[in-house]
Amino acid sequence: MRKTASRSAALTLAAAVTGTVSAFALAIAPAQAAPAEATSLYAPSALVLTVTDGDSAAAAAKRAVTLNCTPAPSGTHPAADTACAQLRAADGNFTALASEEGRLCTREWQPVTVTAQGVWQGERVDFARTWANPCVKGVEGAAVFSF
Repeated sequence: MRKTASRSAALTLAAAVTGTVSAFALAIAPAQAAPAEATSLYAPSALVLTVTDGDSAAAAAKRAVTLNCTPAPSGTHPAADTACAQLRAADGNFTALASEEGRLCTREWQPVTVTAQGVWQGERVDFARTWANPCVKGVEGAAVFSF
């Protein structure tokens, strides 16, 4: 019986020492900051789009809208759903937007400049383009620049 009692006492002592050492190790371990967590599963896609009369993006904007495409289309753009779908189809490349087919425009020179600034799928965007007139902008700029 004596062997069982001394063995039990040894196990209790070992557990106490292990617990004390573990607590001591935790107390002296350097504090580490918790890793930063992402606030969203999606890369941001938020743009400010402007339209300016004339051939300079530096002129005062005639109209401006916001377009947020992630996680869902929103903003002040009147056709946010369509504009976001067209931008996704073009992989965010404003020069590759699908043109509206079957629409004819006059050849008058009444320049219109558009800009897009912000972020598309986490990448910085700074785009400007001048079209010959509002009709051409409507055909080549698709729904993205129709506001």
